[in-house]
Amino acid sequence: MKKIFALLVLAGIANVAAAADIVGNAKAAPAKVEMCIGCHGIPGYKATFPEVFQVPMIGGQSAKYIENALKAYQKGDRKHPTMKGIAASLSDQDIADVAAYYAQQTAQPK
Repeated sequence: MKKIFALLVLAGIANVAAAADIVGNAKAAPAKVEMCIGCHGIPGYKATFPEVFQVPMIGGQSAKYIENALKAYQKGDRKHPTMKGIAASLSDQDIADVAAYYAQQTAQPK
């Protein structure tokens, strides 16, 4: 039992260490954000699926916020079919890169 517990602890530490090694690279993101700019790059844009809502501008948002939001869409904690599909297609590195890209931008005026 102690050996199994020790292995589980080591596996958990390895996962934390692997997650900590992921660093966002804004320069790697341009091809990854092509699916984002169609909605998030248009000031005042409103989407109509699944309901009409104001699409948030994400330029200038913190990288951590964007990472958390995308991971929440992946897990289904945030509900939006299009964003869930997009987030599901992203690796952890992709998410970090996209977050770094948008975080370095200047926030858009409202």
